[in-house]
Amino acid sequence: MGATKTDHFTEQQNQIATIAKALGHPARIAIIEYLLKVDACICSDIVDELPLAQPTVSQHLKELKNAGLIKGNIEGNAICYCIDEKTFNILKEYFGKIILTVTNQKCC
Repeated sequence: MGATKTDHFTEQQNQIATIAKALGHPARIAIIEYLLKVDACICSDIVDELPLAQPTVSQHLKELKNAGLIKGNIEGNAICYCIDEKTFNILKEYFGKIILTVTNQKCC
């Protein structure tokens, strides 16, 4: 079997691309911002905050969770979500290096 296109890139490049793809929808950005604002695990309140149907919100939550941006814990009959700090630290380190490099460049 041949190599997939992602096999030609580093693990970090694939990881950042997966995270960026998950952040590539405004509803997902709104979910992240809401979770940051409330600073707690939230179960059903997210649906009330967005102008989207519950199944649509669930799909966006699934994408964010699969990318490692949020964590979900089962509490009773509900899944409660909160920010996964580990993944945001990966983004902070990655973009911090880019900002440092761009700031120090003498180009154009």
